[in-house]
Amino acid sequence: MNCAVSLFVLLSSSLILAQDDGNAITEKPDETRSCQPDMCDLLMAFGAMKEKIAVMETRLEDSETRLRNSETRLKDSESRLKDSESRLKDSETRLKDSESRLKDSESRLRNSETRLKNSESRLNSSESRLRNSENQLLELRNKERTKVIFSAATGAGGKHIGPFNTNKTLIYRTVITNIGDAYSPHTGIFVAPVAGVYYFTIFFHAGGHERAGLLLYKNNQLMIVTGDHRTEADTADNGGNAAFLQLQPGDHVYVVLAANSHVWGTNHHTTFSGFLVTQM
Repeated sequence: MNCAVSLFVLLSSSLILAQDDGNAITEKPDETRSCQPDMCDLLMAFGAMKEKIAVMETRLEDSETRLRNSETRLKDSESRLKDSESRLKDSETRLKDSESRLKDSESRLRNSETRLKNSESRLNSSESRLRNSENQLLELRNKERTKVIFSAATGAGGKHIGPFNTNKTLIYRTVITNIGDAYSPHTGIFVAPVAGVYYFTIFFHAGGHERAGLLLYKNNQLMIVTGDHRTEADTADNGGNAAFLQLQPGDHVYVVLAANSHVWGTNHHTTFSGFLVTQM
């Protein structure tokens, strides 16, 4: 570009000198319209050179414009790149923070799981101990419930009971022992609390002037009998009987004074007893 400008200046100077020389020499009219061959070639070359320079300047300006646009775009790209790098760094920082928080959460989760397992283990142990305690308590309650023992006497203050025209349930009002409360001194009836085998005994004392007779019933079924006939020579009669009975819960066992018979009513002579031998 500088070389072209220098050439342009040189050609301009030559043209000015040539014009000065023409003014100093008087020429013919035809001669003023012509030029020297070398100068004409030079002027033509100069014109072509000028056009090329103009084209080159236009291209140069276009290149400079494109360069400025490229630089602007480059600066914008660099700015966007810096912004992206900043955002990337921020994202990396946030990612690291998230990873740190995640690790902390995982650690806390593992601790919670460990504590939960310990709690479940302790709970299982507590439940096992509770079941054992409940089983022991149930066993104790069953033992208490299965301790069925009773013994009762007729009472009546030393007076005879009977005779009556019909069979009559004999009520033993004086309770000697009643473990398990299965015997009622108000009704004279024993109610089996559990299924099992029970042992019952009945004993009586009576005067010989009347017949004596006792009947042991299971529900409405006669099981055993004891008694004595009226005698003139024997002034007192004694008797008794016993039996093992298999009962279900709620079964009734009671003693019936036979019709037209009597027994002696005291706290010591005529008794009704029973106890649970074994559960079934």
